[in-house]
Amino acid sequence: MFYRENGQFKSTYRADQQIFPIRQDRTFMLGLLLVAFVLVPLLASNYFLQAIFIPFLILSLAAIGLNILVGYCGQISIGSGAFMAVGAYAAWNFGVRIPATPLVVQILLGGVFATLVGVVFGIPSLRIRGLYLAVTTLAAQFFVDWAFLRIPFFTNYSSSGNVSVPALSAFGLPIQTPVQRYVFVLIFVVVFAVLAKNLVRGAIGRQWMAIRDMDVAASVIGIRPVYAKLTAFAVSSFIIGVAGALWAYIHLGSWEPLAFDLTRSLQLLFIVIIGGLGSIVGSFFGAAFMVLLPVLLTNVPHLFGLSISVDVASHIEHMVFGALIVFFLIVEPHGLARLWSIGKEKLRIWPFPH
Repeated sequence: MFYRENGQFKSTYRADQQIFPIRQDRTFMLGLLLVAFVLVPLLASNYFLQAIFIPFLILSLAAIGLNILVGYCGQISIGSGAFMAVGAYAAWNFGVRIPATPLVVQILLGGVFATLVGVVFGIPSLRIRGLYLAVTTLAAQFFVDWAFLRIPFFTNYSSSGNVSVPALSAFGLPIQTPVQRYVFVLIFVVVFAVLAKNLVRGAIGRQWMAIRDMDVAASVIGIRPVYAKLTAFAVSSFIIGVAGALWAYIHLGSWEPLAFDLTRSLQLLFIVIIGGLGSIVGSFFGAAFMVLLPVLLTNVPHLFGLSISVDVASHIEHMVFGALIVFFLIVEPHGLARLWSIGKEKLRIWPFPH
């Protein structure tokens, strides 16, 4: 009976509409933030920080951006890797051509340019939907890949096409060690997750969900589809662009356009589907699943004395991903986030059966 809300009375609308209205949820979230900001940097090894926690956080941020567009607004997109690439290369170009630009400003400017590209490729959503819109975003992926491969200006005329970032620092503090990089990314993720959660709870979020459920009825009651769809593309592209800049600067350090190819777009789409469409917390669940599953598939067979080659493990990973996507689409379309919600509802009445 530790997850009961008996006696938790609300006397104002502000208290009733807060993100975590139940005291246990607020306590859990504060404890989770304490673990993330204090215990993980103190206890986690460099391997866990670099190979698990940092990719998990950045993919979660990118999935939040994609979830706003796909889950909350209902606009299918399979070109999110392109917007990550735009954010990464725009931020890098600002750092190379204007060296005095602060690191945080570079990353945010990468998000701004990703927003511009996202709005341009989001304009067709005003007239088309469904599979046709997915093909349009796929065209964005192919166009961006071609542009960064064939136009040398974007790579500062690098002969190999690879680019790399110099030593990083923000607000006079170095960002070199895995702990420093992890904390830097964590701050971005927490800030943008709170902003995204408040957006989807507000008036603009309700407009997105109305367009998702039935755009004709939404326009009848006064919602402007042009405004709702383009703002969804803009906000989604901005967050994905910031995630792309963080992926390039913090996780990769040196990259080429193939780092943001169609595979990256499909990976983010799988994260959203498995984690849960229309759920901020589902983005974190899906990213955790996507990061941890390859690690489990690599290490679990060795615990049973089985020797599996790298290529076989990679094929098994793709098979498991495909099977799970089909499973969630059939059995639980709302993904892991729905299972989490069901578990919380069970705890609210436990140990009573009714």
